[in-house]
Amino acid sequence: MEGNGRSTRIWLDLMLKRSLKRRVDWSQIDKNEYLTAMRDSVSDSTHIKSLIEPALTTKIDDRDIFMKGIDYSYYYEQND
Repeated sequence: MEGNGRSTRIWLDLMLKRSLKRRVDWSQIDKNEYLTAMRDSVSDSTHIKSLIEPALTTKIDDRDIFMKGIDYSYYYEQND
């Protein structure tokens, strides 16, 4: 909520791209469920892993996936 979420998502995408040749398609992850999972991940990462794993794609160089990720990153930070 303090703005580090965007940095974390960019870092995560970079790590996944380099190590697993995967990227997260953030459009597949519900905002409220993601934010809840992030809060819970401090003590239990099970929920966040279960959200991210099915959203992984091999389209690591796809510009649309990348740009969609940027758009969703800002969307996750917006207060409703």
